[in-house]
Amino acid sequence: VQLQASGGGLVQAGGPLRLSCAASGLTFSNRVMGWFRRPPGKEREFVAAINWSGGFTKYADSVKGRFTISRDNANHRMYLQMNSLKSEDTAVYYCAAASGVWSVVGTGAESYAYWGQGTLVTVSS
Repeated sequence: VQLQASGGGLVQAGGPLRLSCAASGLTFSNRVMGWFRRPPGKEREFVAAINWSGGFTKYADSVKGRFTISRDNANHRMYLQMNSLKSEDTAVYYCAAASGVWSVVGTGAESYAYWGQGTLVTVSS
């Protein structure tokens, strides 16, 4: 199983950035996917998650209304569109795949068995 996150970088506060996650080696189209992040010096935290069809999503309160999670099952990809970025969004962002297929959309890290290597997002104020 491989999850490859990309798209991170340096962006000014208020700007947009789009992260991508390419998945391989697992059944993608029937698996919940999620984004987590680890801010500098802090614990990993939930950002967003999406069910297998893309018809149901969950967001952390801190990103609701600014971030949008989506997926492309045909190409085994997941995305995180981040708008109106703030300095507190600075973190390493990880994509994750749920432990099993047809699962509920979880917000805890324990619901996800597969993790990407992370991509760094730095928001300058």
